[in-house]
Amino acid sequence: MFLNKEGWWSPLIGKGKAIDTNKYFVICPNVFGSCYGTTGPASINPITNNIYRMNLPEISVRDMIKVQKELFNKIGINKIKFAVGGSLGGMQVLEWAIMFPDMIEKIMPIATSAAHSAWAIGLNEASRNAIENDPEWNNGNYKKQPERGISLARKIAMISYRSYNSFNEKFARSLKTNKGKKSIFEIESYLNYQGIKLTERFDANTYLYLSKAMDLHDVGKDRGGIEKALKSINAKTKLVGINTDVLYPVEEQKDIMSHIPKAEYTEINSLHGHDAFLIEFDQLDKIIREFID
Repeated sequence: MFLNKEGWWSPLIGKGKAIDTNKYFVICPNVFGSCYGTTGPASINPITNNIYRMNLPEISVRDMIKVQKELFNKIGINKIKFAVGGSLGGMQVLEWAIMFPDMIEKIMPIATSAAHSAWAIGLNEASRNAIENDPEWNNGNYKKQPERGISLARKIAMISYRSYNSFNEKFARSLKTNKGKKSIFEIESYLNYQGIKLTERFDANTYLYLSKAMDLHDVGKDRGGIEKALKSINAKTKLVGINTDVLYPVEEQKDIMSHIPKAEYTEINSLHGHDAFLIEFDQLDKIIREFID
């Protein structure tokens, strides 16, 4: 159902673009636990022939990298020039560099964390509760997607992805024409739209599993702590923060950078908060071009 649709980073990947497909072979593997192809809670358990639902074992970011490494082994790739990703993608980039330190030349984690903060975990828990408290969820045994739960979870997340100034500039206190019905603010309409949109393309149990995987993310677990784990990274590193990101603030990016031996830091200036890495492509284009070669 996603044929002929551009990817999130289409402005950065392609012939002559920052990640130039005339020069580089680009791989963007699906996330283990997803509902878009890789095994996840919406997949069929081959042993029982039933949908896994909430019976799928807990998933970690390290599990995602193990699956990706198997893919690379299968297609014969043993060296990575450049690994880049934002948010959960950035967590995966860090794990790649720690788990396979001699395989990757350069990494660019964007707006991410070395271990999910209490702040981020709290926001995810609120989103999960929105799904779990929808009677339609039925302990994960729904016959149709629990739309109210997913929609509310998405609204909570969308607020954390933006910023005070971003919402104020785009929506202010504008009211939407509603033809005799109760007044509704433009920001309410926007959040309602985003909530409905996610219910049409995503799976509730997958949301629960992936958000929990992010919360469990901790590069220092069983490795002697975060600092020791980050110091083991051999890849040349560019940490990218976003000046208005309230989900993964710049202080967090700078702290990660300070523990990686060959690391530097740069910043995207934007009023759009965490989502800026999916919006400010001109700035990202310049950052990637200067670092990738």
